[in-house]
Amino acid sequence: MASLPQPEKEKHQNRTAAVDHELDITGEVCPMTFVRTKLRLESMEIGQILRVRLRQGEPLHNVPRALLDHGQEVIECRPAGEGIYELLVRRLR
Repeated sequence: MASLPQPEKEKHQNRTAAVDHELDITGEVCPMTFVRTKLRLESMEIGQILRVRLRQGEPLHNVPRALLDHGQEVIECRPAGEGIYELLVRRLR
């Protein structure tokens, strides 16, 4: 199983990746955080990139892991404010 990107250690080399769609799930709780992310990815073309804004804690732990388990590529995870993170995900399937 691939390891999850670590927010504190990410090199931000992917900041230039073109983001095709954005989703803010900071107001959602699990399991809806993953459900909304999965639904958005399903509406996208293969190869497109989704930027997801999510809260630290359970969403930050569960959403990237579930995406990897469902065969998507987690490109990057980076802090985006107090308790908020941005996840870049490429749709692979």
